[in-house]
Amino acid sequence: MLEEARAKVMEVYDLLLAGRDPRVREYPLMESPVNMTAILLSYIFFVLYAGPRFMANRKPFQLKEAMIVYNFSLVALSSYIVYEFLMSGWATTYTWRCDPCDYSDSPQGLRMTRVAWLFLFSKFIELMDTVFFVLRKRHGQITFLHIFHHSFMPWTWWWGVSYAPGGMGSFHAMVNSVVHIIMYFYYGLSAAGPRFQKYLWWKKYMTAIQLIQFVLVSLHATQYYFMESCDYQMPLFIHLIWVYGTFFFVLFSNFWYQAYTKGKRLPKNVQQQQLNGYRGKANGVSNGSTVYTNGSTAVSNGKHHENGSTNGMKHHDTGSTHNGKMKKA
Repeated sequence: MLEEARAKVMEVYDLLLAGRDPRVREYPLMESPVNMTAILLSYIFFVLYAGPRFMANRKPFQLKEAMIVYNFSLVALSSYIVYEFLMSGWATTYTWRCDPCDYSDSPQGLRMTRVAWLFLFSKFIELMDTVFFVLRKRHGQITFLHIFHHSFMPWTWWWGVSYAPGGMGSFHAMVNSVVHIIMYFYYGLSAAGPRFQKYLWWKKYMTAIQLIQFVLVSLHATQYYFMESCDYQMPLFIHLIWVYGTFFFVLFSNFWYQAYTKGKRLPKNVQQQQLNGYRGKANGVSNGSTVYTNGSTAVSNGKHHENGSTNGMKHHDTGSTHNGKMKKA
């Protein structure tokens, strides 16, 4: 009985793999889903169990230089991916509506196949986001949304590249790469230290950019349901992309509400200002006794009292503005 069930499972598995695009089988990680699934399971195991245990009795690692190189390298990689998507079809032959996947060995068809795989490979590189969180003991950043996004995205895209590397289904990959250019540029500046904090006032808008991304992805996929006919070969992927965009829009909207509407992820200096404001009101502080604070200077009764200007910068440790970091679609 068990042997019969096993044979049935293997038969379905072989049928699934037989339908893949032969052009991608020689690319790294594309031989079978086993290797990429093993990597993702190892990632989850490290993030949720092995990594925290390893760091339990250790001080956080200072990874400033590594993070600067990592983030700006992903800016460069994402820029190249966007350019290749555009040149492979989106800025040349695609209509931005129902665009079928080109399965030929033409230069443009092969170019699209290559960039689709490169996008997938970048998702595995981005697993390092969470590894940095673990090594720096930023456990508050390792949320369900973060882990789910970083593990689910590469797993689903493996199947997308295997069956349809290009066409209508690649739109969300290009948009995601555009977002990542902005996102990793922000994180690169953040990792560079306190002297760049004044340029990072737009942190809140990173989540807004993510939300716009999911709206665009869902709207593009929605076109499919209003077309009289569409030659895109894998309509199942269009359904999944629509669900994916809508689902992540809901999750990121909830993150926006928790982080900024309720104020759970506002910068520490802003939280301190709000706290002091509330205390001032409670104590009836007014008319020359108001306290204005950024963590370093108090102004009271017209006199300045310095308590050490460096104290107010303690929260700017290496890359601290990774708080609220979101990937990845």
